[in-house]
Amino acid sequence: MKTSLLGSIAGMLCAASTALAAMDPIVIKGSKFFNEKTGDQFFFKGVAYQPRTGLSTSDPDPLADGAGCKRDVEAFKDLGLNSIRVYEVDYNNNHDECMKVLEDAGIYVVLDMPSPKYSINRIQPYWDHDLMSHWAAKVDAFTKYGNQVVAWIAGNEVANDVDTTPSAAFVKAAVRDMKAYLRSKGLETPVGYADNDDMEIRMNLINYFNCGDEETRADFYGINIYRWCGDETDFQTSGYADVTKNMTDYSIPSLLTEFGCNINRPRTFPEVKSLYGSDMGGTFSGGIMYEFTEEDNKYGIVKVSYGDSKYEKTGDYDGLKKAMAAAKPQGVKMSSYKPQSKDSTCPKASKSWKVSPDALPPTPSEERCQCMLDSLGCTFKNIDLSPSEGKAVGEAVGNICGLTSCAEVAYDTSKGEYGNYVACDSNQRAAWIVNKNYVNQKYAKCEIDGADTVAVKSPKVKDDSVCLTKKDDIGSVGTPSSNVGSDNDKDAEDDDSADDSDDANDDSASQDDDNSSSDAASTAATAFAKLLAVAAVAHYLF
Repeated sequence: MKTSLLGSIAGMLCAASTALAAMDPIVIKGSKFFNEKTGDQFFFKGVAYQPRTGLSTSDPDPLADGAGCKRDVEAFKDLGLNSIRVYEVDYNNNHDECMKVLEDAGIYVVLDMPSPKYSINRIQPYWDHDLMSHWAAKVDAFTKYGNQVVAWIAGNEVANDVDTTPSAAFVKAAVRDMKAYLRSKGLETPVGYADNDDMEIRMNLINYFNCGDEETRADFYGINIYRWCGDETDFQTSGYADVTKNMTDYSIPSLLTEFGCNINRPRTFPEVKSLYGSDMGGTFSGGIMYEFTEEDNKYGIVKVSYGDSKYEKTGDYDGLKKAMAAAKPQGVKMSSYKPQSKDSTCPKASKSWKVSPDALPPTPSEERCQCMLDSLGCTFKNIDLSPSEGKAVGEAVGNICGLTSCAEVAYDTSKGEYGNYVACDSNQRAAWIVNKNYVNQKYAKCEIDGADTVAVKSPKVKDDSVCLTKKDDIGSVGTPSSNVGSDNDKDAEDDDSADDSDDANDDSASQDDDNSSSDAASTAATAFAKLLAVAAVAHYLF
């Protein structure tokens, strides 16, 4: 998608009714949520809500199904819930009916910003204008519901092992930018992240999303956890005690964004007693049980189908109802609460954590990327590549970047290096690379086998340095990246060697990489080529 969606809905929202924004605001102070009006601490008592059975479209949106919301809200009230988490909605739909039904029942909504089509890829991560515009459009569509949208989640289990840790940098950049976007709309709705409780990388993730400037930190941290399986397990043997210990001195709120092991059914949810009791209540702000409806993965507490006004309880329903009824967390008053915790220390780049703490990917900028395209002497006839063109170009850019530096459109998260055009979409970055090859050949041939290219005799922009002053998609002006192709992290890597023997080995490997920049460029180019081919196919399909 090449036209901006940022603010495309904003004009309509200004004229929309705000009658649905009457719920008490939930705010953050220190590591806890509070009802700003009453001053009482707020604990999430929620369920994951994404019905899929009977769906006739590829774009599920339970908050556009008025009949379904009326059906299910009765169960929410019966269960004593105060919140739901919804992973996927279509911002083009009208959600007034559902949101009103939920408001009348006192149900707050936690929404995920990404969707399957528009999310940060954990294998080949990027954060660009196309992604941000869709996330922003979703924010715009729900702005009129005010306090009822209690929180946004900018990533769900994106980095889930050591190899995918680079994706954390792009999710954190998304957190930074979407927080700024919300502020530009006059909103302070918190933006958080939900991890997958991977034991090898979890502490680095926990610390990473709570370190650095306030503008870049997550506002809350979620953990998706499925360790407590049945009544034979307890707070200690399940590992919940270890997870709680990790978060005890955390300076932002934490909650279980998913919980509910289904190995033993019917589930009785013994973890709920610990979550809202003395074991965890002083650390966590409640949680979201996974999940409300019974789907193929067998986690549901009710069976429903789109278009059907009735629901059928599974054996897990009464177990959750009983557990929630007994859960009476003893919170503190906002006026008497004095936060003591400090922000986390950013983890250093290492073999098991491939992210430098010193820089983030730049904020996307449609203006900057268009300016860059207008400066090229060799580019594609049609920037929207077909799948076959994407495959051909992907192979070509891999070869080109193996022979020349493509730093302006590439990144190295372990060194904190991000090219000035790394936030442009994959086809725009490919065009930059094709032009770089054209320049290296002294303007002799503007050709890529398998793709239609064109030589531009007189580009609109004579010097692409002016592109770096273009506004980003939030409206800020300035150079997009201050750490491009540099060795700024080398001293930090040297310091890592003092931590322990494993980190020393990691740093040695990093410095060996520094001595072979061409190999690093080739590896990055190969990864980029794969991404380009995938992106072209995805763009063609969607």
